[in-house]
Amino acid sequence: MAGSTHTVTNQVPPLVGYDVFSADRALADAVGRHLDPDDPDLRGEVLGELTALGRTSGSAQVQDWGRLANENPPRLLTHDRYGNRADEVEFHPSWHRLLGKGVSAGLTAAWDRPAGHLRRAAAFVLWTQVEAGNGCPLSMTHAAVPALRTDPDLAAEWEPRLTSMVYDQELRPAHLKAGALFGMGMTEKQGGSDVRANRTSARPLAEDGTYELTGHKWFCSAPMSDGFLVLAQAPDGLTCFLVPRVLRDGTRNVFRIQRLKEKLGNRSNASAEVEFDGTWARRVGEEGRGVRTIIEMVAATRLDCVLGSAGLMRQAVAQAVHHCTYREAFGGKLVDKPLMRNVLADLALESEAATTLALRLAAAYDDGGEQERALLRIAVPAAKYWVTKRCPPLAVEAAECLGGNGYVEDSPMPRLVRESPLNSIWEGAGNVQALDVLRALRREPGALDAYLREVGQARGADHRLDGAIKDLLTELADLEGVEGRARRLAERLALVLQGSLLVRFAPPQVADAFCAGRLGGDGGTAFGTLPHTLDLASVVERARPVC
Repeated sequence: MAGSTHTVTNQVPPLVGYDVFSADRALADAVGRHLDPDDPDLRGEVLGELTALGRTSGSAQVQDWGRLANENPPRLLTHDRYGNRADEVEFHPSWHRLLGKGVSAGLTAAWDRPAGHLRRAAAFVLWTQVEAGNGCPLSMTHAAVPALRTDPDLAAEWEPRLTSMVYDQELRPAHLKAGALFGMGMTEKQGGSDVRANRTSARPLAEDGTYELTGHKWFCSAPMSDGFLVLAQAPDGLTCFLVPRVLRDGTRNVFRIQRLKEKLGNRSNASAEVEFDGTWARRVGEEGRGVRTIIEMVAATRLDCVLGSAGLMRQAVAQAVHHCTYREAFGGKLVDKPLMRNVLADLALESEAATTLALRLAAAYDDGGEQERALLRIAVPAAKYWVTKRCPPLAVEAAECLGGNGYVEDSPMPRLVRESPLNSIWEGAGNVQALDVLRALRREPGALDAYLREVGQARGADHRLDGAIKDLLTELADLEGVEGRARRLAERLALVLQGSLLVRFAPPQVADAFCAGRLGGDGGTAFGTLPHTLDLASVVERARPVC
């Protein structure tokens, strides 16, 4: 007979079997705020769609798919059993199940749907909380559309496949598929973010617009995709190209996968080094204008970095608040202890500010007006800089709320911690984003005007926000030696924008705590140092996921 030394008590039930969307009040409020109030049918459709995805995301089965995909990373098959090049990536079945659900949920279908970017952004935040790795091909596929639209013929051919809500994992000619995925290859060993240093060459072929590529890519995202946007040096300079994985006649294009990257996190997703050697490609846009052609794709993926970090932060906060709601220590629930409540409230503020800002930017994409486009030009790099920078310390602090339980692999927290730095590094690291903010300030005066008009809508509502706006204007008035303080400027732009949005739209307790801790100088450097006089219990309760 099995012996027993103790009875298990005071352990927290798993956070599963709940609606991830409806339980996230900040996200649900943001979606409702940006939907057209005069279109109740659209409102019902979007909220119903997100609620269904929220239930799927919170189900025990789908959460387990995320665990299995992470624990069984992709495997590279360079050759078949006979010694022929295969260049295939083998994934666990759970990866395909997740990717299929993501495609069918519209995560690649934003561009022509009503409120398409808003609903997709909210869905991306939800789906990231299941397993962030499959967000990469979903993001690349979504973001390829504006680049392809520079060539109407290519857009007509490829856009219906990329925006399809059908996942077809078979590797065959794209014109035979109901849906297709895209990857991207820009960086090379010698250049990194400096893509103008790329050495991959593109030799024109006889057919107009077609080329032969020779070279390498140090990072190629989602190498199992149906097509890729890559940069290479054509006769007239750096140019954007479409590289199909399989040619129209069914033969494999030359796409040699040299190895898969062994990454800190994002384990379920394949990132590769690839070689081109006589690889067939189609030009996208004009020769010599590759960066300009691909920049809209980059902007879209940068917004996805903000969304992805917001999703990771929300899941980390949800896990921490859930744990502390049930766990007892020192004579009571952890959530009721003043110091733990301060930590949880501080984490919740960071999460809500990230979500609110990310959804505001997604709504600007849907609007499409000149002022909104100008706002995006400065707000996207500032948000990408700041939100992704805040994700790692938040994930670590949230894991600490679980104590030793948050440090073991049985917990979801280690996966969140390992994933947390990725979005800050991908699609241009911090310095690149800060310099892009400066570029917008110098070259596009309409961007700053749009930004100031946006934050100005909250003027007079909170004296700490007013003071932060005044300080920001003083800093903007003196751009001498500005490159050395570009990070500081990007941080202040993001914080002031977050503060203005929360003052206008969040519950008073949330806005008050954010302005005190982030703008008023009444908070410390670490999480959990908010003024004790604030209504922190209400902030924590708003962040609690209700199962």
